[in-house]
Formats: sequence, structure tokens, C-alpha cells
Amino acid sequence: MMDYKSAGVDIEAGYRSVELIKGFVNSTARPEVIGGLGGFSGAFSLSGIKNMEDPVLLSGTDGVGTKIKLAFILDKHDTIGIDCVAMCVNDVACAGGEPLFFLDYIACGKNYPEKIAEIVKGVAEGCRMAGASLIGGETAEHPGLMPEDEYDLAGFAVGVADRKDIIDGSSVAAGDVLVGIASSGVHSNGFSLVRKIFRMDEKSLSRYYDELGCALGEALLTPTIIYVRALDEVRKSGVRIKGCSHITGGGFFENIPRMLPKGLSARVDRASYPVLPIFSLMQKEGRIDEHMMYNTYNMGLGMVIAVDPADADSTVRAIDNAGEKAYIVGEVTESDAGVELC
Repeated sequence: MMDYKSAGVDIEAGYRSVELIKGFVNSTARPEVIGGLGGFSGAFSLSGIKNMEDPVLLSGTDGVGTKIKLAFILDKHDTIGIDCVAMCVNDVACAGGEPLFFLDYIACGKNYPEKIAEIVKGVAEGCRMAGASLIGGETAEHPGLMPEDEYDLAGFAVGVADRKDIIDGSSVAAGDVLVGIASSGVHSNGFSLVRKIFRMDEKSLSRYYDELGCALGEALLTPTIIYVRALDEVRKSGVRIKGCSHITGGGFFENIPRMLPKGLSARVDRASYPVLPIFSLMQKEGRIDEHMMYNTYNMGLGMVIAVDPADADSTVRAIDNAGEKAYIVGEVTESDAGVELC
């Protein structure tokens, strides 16, 4: 007799997955969350934003790209969810928003409940770091479309900001100081090139490199930093963030100009902060041109913000107080060059 399980979809495994992830989901709940896991939609009260003059909802959606291939090879799935959350909430925070809630989507060839639970464990950890609630999601089995031991992960975040507090770059001016916030490594961009530089097998990824202080796979799977708290600390210090760039795919040359008004450029001093060893190793092993490196990777800076020169030192202190490392890395200039590396 034909049934859904014989077609490749195990409904019982789906039920088991939900039971395993309930604790992780509940650990992220903010007071605004209404109801529990299992409904057809997630509910979130907006009563907490009534005191804003003109509340604006901000949203971001993303995945983790081909970084997920490393998780397959190393059979390590507990941090890839942090990356997924980070890629979404960092975009919301970059616009001045406070992340409110997050939803994830996992597509898999076969539902292995314990593996799904490990993935969602990372998603929940990322949500706690961001102060956002995980209010729902979907795990979909795609037999015949995806290999049984593979999956893809994506999600989206919704946040809020008072309109007057939105960071849109419109007030950035020549002479403003650029403050960079350190990254943890490659984050979640450029892994299609990473996978060409290094052999993608367990032996290669398990190789220890002195310059990294760990195995290659460990360095590459290091989760993306979530910058929500750091940016919040800057605002709480009284500093007005005039412009903010999340350094993702496209590196410096694509992302930094996105916060600059027409006619302005960013001059970045490459010697003002340490380029992380993983990037130096990648450039050497892949024989990659320096311009391409800065046009693909974050090169050690996951966020770059523009502030008034008088606020530069206060900004660095606030970020340090949030547990991240910050550097004064350059300035805004009158030019159409986009980004100048000096």
C-alpha cells in the first residue's frame, strides 16, 4: 500500500523534530510573544512600541550560502543557525532597528530529528544573542530533490525603529570618521571561492594551521558575529550613528559605498586594524589578488560605521564595552572613488 512515508516524507519524524526543538524555541521568548510553538503562524504583540513617535518595521532575509557544505563534511550543525540569524538581524540593526522576532526555514532531503534539533539549537542561540524571539519556522522534506544527508537553511527577521532613529546615511559628511568592528572570520560570504581554495574533505578541514591556532574547518565554521548589542551600546552612549555598512558579499567595495551619499567616498587605512590570519592564508593558498580579497570578504571588519569626529573615541569605547573590538579605520572624503584603500 502506498503512503506518504514510502514516498520519502516521514510525518512522524516531523513530529519528533518539533518535540526536540520546543525547549530551544521557548528559551528565546520575549514578553511580546503570544501563544506557543505549533500554530499556523507566530504571533507577536506590538504593544511595546506604542511609545515610539513613528514606529517603522524593518525586515531582513538571508541564508548561509555554501558555508553549509562544511557543516555536512564535518557533521557539525550546532552553529550554522547562528550564522543564519546573524545575516538577517545584522541587516536590521544596520538600519538602526531592534530585532523583534525571527523565523527559519529548513529544507532537507530527509528529516533526521536530532540533526534538525542541532540546527535549531544554533538558531535559538543566535536569537538570544540578538534579543529576538524565534516564533516559528518550517522544516520541509524534499525527497528526490535533495540528497538525504543535506539541507539548506534560511530565515528572516523583523525589527522596529523610530523613524527619527533610522540609519540611512543621509547625514554622512566629508570628514566623518569610519569605525570598524572586528569580524570573527569569513562569516557567511564568499564560500564558493573558499571551496575552490581548499580541498573540501574531512582530512583537509581537520588540518591544523599554526597561524590559525586551530584546524582549518574550525576557523571557517566560526559563527558570524551578531552586532546588535554593539550598535545598541553605541546609541546608548549618546553617539549618533550617521551611516552603517554590514560587510557581507562584495566586501568593502560593494558594501561601504551603500551608506554614503553621492559625491562622498570612504578612505580606509589597511594598517589601522589587523587582517585576520584566515584571510592571509586564503590569499596565499589561492594566489588571490588583494583587490579581489577586499571585493569579496570582510577582511576582518564585519561592520563599518560613520560618526562625527568628536564621537569617534566614545564609539570605540562603547563597542569595546559590548564585548567586541573596534578600530578607527578611516574617514569620509569628497570623491566619487567609492572606497580608497591606503
